[in-house]
Amino acid sequence: MAATIDDLDRCIIRALQADGRRSNVEIARDLGVAEGTVRKRLDRLVQDKIVYLTAAPRMEAVGLGVEVMILLQVEPARLESVANQLASLDQVRSVTYLTGEYNLVLQAAFEHNDAVLRFLSTQVASLTGVTKTTTAHVLQHIKALHQWQVPLPIPPSVLIVDDDPDFVEVSRIVLERAGYTVLSASDGDAGLEALRKHHPDLVVLDVMMNSLLEGLNATWTIRSDEELRNMPVLMVSSIASSQYAELFPTDQYVPVDNFLSKPVPPDKLLQEIRRLLNSPRGQRRPR
Repeated sequence: MAATIDDLDRCIIRALQADGRRSNVEIARDLGVAEGTVRKRLDRLVQDKIVYLTAAPRMEAVGLGVEVMILLQVEPARLESVANQLASLDQVRSVTYLTGEYNLVLQAAFEHNDAVLRFLSTQVASLTGVTKTTTAHVLQHIKALHQWQVPLPIPPSVLIVDDDPDFVEVSRIVLERAGYTVLSASDGDAGLEALRKHHPDLVVLDVMMNSLLEGLNATWTIRSDEELRNMPVLMVSSIASSQYAELFPTDQYVPVDNFLSKPVPPDKLLQEIRRLLNSPRGQRRPR
């Protein structure tokens, strides 16, 4: 079973990738967690072999200013033997199996070109089973392997469909600070168009917009659409406290996941969005 990591694990890994000398205390302070949490998480990541703590020297700084990539075509029966022999050589930095015309590639570092020539003409040429090789000098690293950082999860996206610009803006600030991507539309038709174009993870929907029950009508369209029907819908409206409250159907099924009355405290809105994204409907949405 593959090991799993969560968002905090990813942040800890990225912090160490940026600077492997950072202390647990510094990382904990930046992430807003206890030092003990970082220490326990890091111990688990190392123990489970999810991360390896190592040093990545600059080749030119240790006198190995010439790097090459050597692609080899090796007889299948000899592939493992050749790979192991190459991996044991001091000059070889990595050995990787490939598919295609060449089935093995290695990266190696040398002091100068004469050393490369000796390596190719003696050590590589003497390997039994190698039928073809090609060599390429590495001129410059734009991005080296050790500079790659584990990607953070794509943040969930929330579409706010509401004709009240103040509500949209306040909600945007709250959600973006919490790490969400926020889209917006000012009426039901534009909201449905945005749903089909951007496929957000959740929609926050007003009821009264261009028409009295426009948001409610949009939810019926969402639930009848094969691609949209699993969309979590949070309806947020002031209709319950308005003169039109009696027009909102309360004695029949309303196809939303929850209803909140305006005004909604920011922490309540954020809490409900998180709950719905973790609900069975939210988990069924493709990410």
